[in-house]
Amino acid sequence: MLIKKVGILYHPLAPATQAKAHELTSFLHSRGVETWTNSAWETEKAISCLDNTDLILTTGGDGTILRAAQVALQSGVPITGVNMGTLGFLTELKAAEAVDQLPALIEGKGWMDERAMLEANLEPGGEASDQYGSFYALNDVVLARGTIAKLIQVNASIDNKPLTSYRADGVIVATATGSTGYSLAAGGPILCPQSTNLLLVPIVSHLGLGYSLVLSPDSVVKLQLATSEEATLSIDGHINIPVCKSSIVTVKLSPRKIRFLRLHPQNDFFNVLEDKLRGKK
Repeated sequence: MLIKKVGILYHPLAPATQAKAHELTSFLHSRGVETWTNSAWETEKAISCLDNTDLILTTGGDGTILRAAQVALQSGVPITGVNMGTLGFLTELKAAEAVDQLPALIEGKGWMDERAMLEANLEPGGEASDQYGSFYALNDVVLARGTIAKLIQVNASIDNKPLTSYRADGVIVATATGSTGYSLAAGGPILCPQSTNLLLVPIVSHLGLGYSLVLSPDSVVKLQLATSEEATLSIDGHINIPVCKSSIVTVKLSPRKIRFLRLHPQNDFFNVLEDKLRGKK
């Protein structure tokens, strides 16, 4: 598939990412490719630009890609990330090589890497929030304590069967993509990126299960906040919603997927895993 129109999403708080976006735009125009450029933070504005877009390029780190995933969610437009962050587990190209690799991308070379998404449904408790409803996450859905440094109680069930009552800083439900993020920092395992299994990982558990669970793709996880202290529902770390006692978060695998257009070999993830964990770009 030849690439005729490219959208470029940049990190708005990092001037270098905007400069890289301009550099990529100039090169693409020289090759006759139509472009549009937008802040990755302005989701609705970016979605309005998607008509006939064949590829989304991001300039930033994994956080920029997580926001780009919200843009590409319904359209299925593939994403290729240019790494200008720290780890770059989701990015494909180093900043210095991006222009040199663009010809291969616009000529339709490479392969599609499909990643699982989570669908989370928030049912508010006694003090209804105006932000309840469904949300989608590429990395993780986290129910965690709010501003008060105090453990919260979360009653967890799987497929409507009670599992445990966590007393912890919070609970993470993660995808395989998210297994290298917050879930890993909380002690969870790393899954093969294309896996559709779910992870259930407690954060600093004091009571209840203190270990991680790998769940089947058809599992439905229900988390109910059982303490009076306000907590936060976090979707991929950038959609953050205050929740109160009795609020219920139901998480399952979404039928939607995010696609990445990649040039590196499919086994490259494991080849560079240690370098990424050591913070090498």
